[in-house]
Amino acid sequence: MPLVTSTEMFKKAYDGGYAIGAFNVNNMEIVQGITEACREEHAPVILQVSKGARAYANHTYLVKLVEAAVAECPDIPVVLHLDHGPDFETCKSCIDGGFTSVMIDASGEAFEKNIEITRKVVEYAHDHGVVVEAELGTLAGVEDDVKVSAEDSSYTRPEEVEEFVTKTGCDSLAIAIGTSHGAYKFTAAQCTRNEKGILVPPPLRFDVLEEVSKRLPGFPIVLHGSSSVPQEYVKMINEHGGKMPDAVGIPEEQLRKAATMSVCKINIDSDLRLAMTGTIRQFFDEHPDKFDPREYLKPARANIKELVRHKLVDVLGCSGKA
Repeated sequence: MPLVTSTEMFKKAYDGGYAIGAFNVNNMEIVQGITEACREEHAPVILQVSKGARAYANHTYLVKLVEAAVAECPDIPVVLHLDHGPDFETCKSCIDGGFTSVMIDASGEAFEKNIEITRKVVEYAHDHGVVVEAELGTLAGVEDDVKVSAEDSSYTRPEEVEEFVTKTGCDSLAIAIGTSHGAYKFTAAQCTRNEKGILVPPPLRFDVLEEVSKRLPGFPIVLHGSSSVPQEYVKMINEHGGKMPDAVGIPEEQLRKAATMSVCKINIDSDLRLAMTGTIRQFFDEHPDKFDPREYLKPARANIKELVRHKLVDVLGCSGKA
């Protein structure tokens, strides 16, 4: 099937109590690992591209990689989505360039300005058959060009969501309930330590999510900054020359709970990068004489595939939902 929008995908997810995985892609191996897992699990998927990925790999190369994945996986629905579009021009470029979904992130602006910018993108996107994700509330952390300090982050205000969605016409809404971008989502001071000395982050604000859901019944909600930062890959990186002390993510059981509520899309980025980096570091430690990229990228791709399979089955609950 050709690329699709997320409209029908989100309706099924909302009614079925599961979420769609939105995975950031930067190169061929990541695209292959994600889509091979989705094909085998018969799961719908959102492949998303950030401004940074477009600058790194080039818009055309990324679109063609996704088109190749669609050809190889004809039985699963695939959305091509712009992640954190910073302005109208970037969103327009992606809409004109074959994307089926875009995010306009004007969450750093004042409420009325956010509405104004988002509405402009929505009008252009809808005229071209493309859906729009917007954001209300601000997540802390670092992801490509998105950099927000903990002091500047803010939870979504439920009392604003109805007005925002009505005035913008957006198709889904990313909210802030305590998730955070990057692998270093929380400071040690924000966390507690369990009996094994492992950092435990503060719980997500499910009260905010529940209130938003009451005010927007049936409307798809999105969570950004939802990588769980698998400790086996953090350990692998650290044991093979890396230095990632106290990297901690969102507990998977909390993400699973969110997926049973109104959250229809969960963004996963750092986990895949950790799997790739850890695998490559281990490979070179164990095979210092190797130099062929195919030899170290093949196991990295395999570990990405297995990590995505785990997310589809155990976290998102979307296995078999294509």
